[in-house]
Amino acid sequence: MTDLIKPPHVPHNYTEQELEEFLKCADPITGPAYFLRNFFYIQHPTKGKLLYQPFTYQEGLIDTYHSNRFAIAMMPRQTGKTTSAAGYLLWYSMFVPDSTILIAAHIGKGSSEIMTRVRYGYELCPDHIRAGVVTYNKGNIDFDNGSRLVSTTTTETTGRGMSLSLLYLDEFAFVRPTIAREFWTAISPTLATGGKCIITSTPNSDEDQFSQLWKGANKCEDEFGNPTDLGVNGFKSFISHWWEHPDRDEKWATAMKSQLGEDKFSREIECKFIIAEETLISAQKLVTLESKEPLFRQGQVRWFKQPIKGLMYVVSLDPAMGTGGDSAAIQVFDAHGTEQVAEWKHNKTNIPDQIKLMADICEYIHGITGKPDEIYYSVENNSLGEAALLAINHYGEENIKGYFLTEPGLKKRKGFTTTKQSKQSACNKLKNMIEGNRMKIYSQSLISELKTYVASGGSYAAKVGEPDDLVASTLISVRMMMALQSYHPDVDSAMRDFSTEIIAPLPFVAMFS
Repeated sequence: MTDLIKPPHVPHNYTEQELEEFLKCADPITGPAYFLRNFFYIQHPTKGKLLYQPFTYQEGLIDTYHSNRFAIAMMPRQTGKTTSAAGYLLWYSMFVPDSTILIAAHIGKGSSEIMTRVRYGYELCPDHIRAGVVTYNKGNIDFDNGSRLVSTTTTETTGRGMSLSLLYLDEFAFVRPTIAREFWTAISPTLATGGKCIITSTPNSDEDQFSQLWKGANKCEDEFGNPTDLGVNGFKSFISHWWEHPDRDEKWATAMKSQLGEDKFSREIECKFIIAEETLISAQKLVTLESKEPLFRQGQVRWFKQPIKGLMYVVSLDPAMGTGGDSAAIQVFDAHGTEQVAEWKHNKTNIPDQIKLMADICEYIHGITGKPDEIYYSVENNSLGEAALLAINHYGEENIKGYFLTEPGLKKRKGFTTTKQSKQSACNKLKNMIEGNRMKIYSQSLISELKTYVASGGSYAAKVGEPDDLVASTLISVRMMMALQSYHPDVDSAMRDFSTEIIAPLPFVAMFS
């Protein structure tokens, strides 16, 4: 019976067959496949101990890992990606001496699960194949060949300062976006010294670091447009599909879709970039939103549409301190067509200059329309909004082309006060307008913010570490258009959730026996 671990630096008298088997495992080209098929055992959830026998797509996965310095794999849930990775990492650590292998997952439980599978496979290896162990615990294995495996959670500083031979990232799409970006920035110089990198994940948002690496890996052409084997970022991509698993068919897919729901099935089984969190705008809709480049720019203001005479415009400001923290943001919408016209965002513009910029935008629109009564502007008046109101007073309302719109019901304060109730109402309206294809937005930055604008404490807010300044200013624009519904039939028609058209009842047909 094989002992749990093999002590370090213990001589072994090989038989001729054992030596042949060891040399086949150690082969730098075919070694991984031979080792996995003959000596790597897995723990099946219902069948117990089994020798790993890869399906065809798993053979392709292992070959992608081994044949490329950088590999990125997008695979459905429960297709053996973690088990296959554990087997390859075990082979690498035992047959590539003096290697430092870092295993990082989005949560500690994830990296621990990989190490559990590595240890299980190691403990069932015969002594003539496996390396001796110096250190053996849940998070760290040191072999007597100088190699070591380290598991951890992915953070901004994970792997910083380590000299890595191989980095394995599990479910990288589910690392918090800000952490993933900072981690990748910090770890890239480490990999530049020659280390390998393997990334596996089911997809999440098409804005996260995993999706950016995946997209780069699938842009396989050189600067002259000639096809290449690797992506422009040096990664080799690999994808598998649920139907490649021999135990899965349409009947299985139908049952799984019923169990998981449309969004989860699309993301976790069909490998579509559908956001995992409960976003304000449905994940299915967010995938379809397409941005476009600004038509022109005026300083930092991005114009997506040229203002047109005869239309009505709302200009909304969500103010900020302008000290480098949160950004102030301005949105401009055509109220008749509920269409985004322009946008501005900056975190180092002081409040008086924010008001001046808003006035300049109104001035530009007025120069085209010639009618100040077709321009409405407003600001959020909570907290910092008090400074914005004061700045408007100093600038002079009479110097701003248009009407300063105030929330209906407010008598003492101008502008719009954001409460939990008013925010929820605006969120619901924005959701209905976008999902009903009745509001057009063009800003990539706004679409990106919507993808991280998620349910939070009975309302909605940006995910931790993500901005929502453009969303906040958009919500003010929505509230402004809601306020204008009572006075402008065209705005009411554009904003109304239900048609006012009277639908005739179905004809009554009498049945006689």
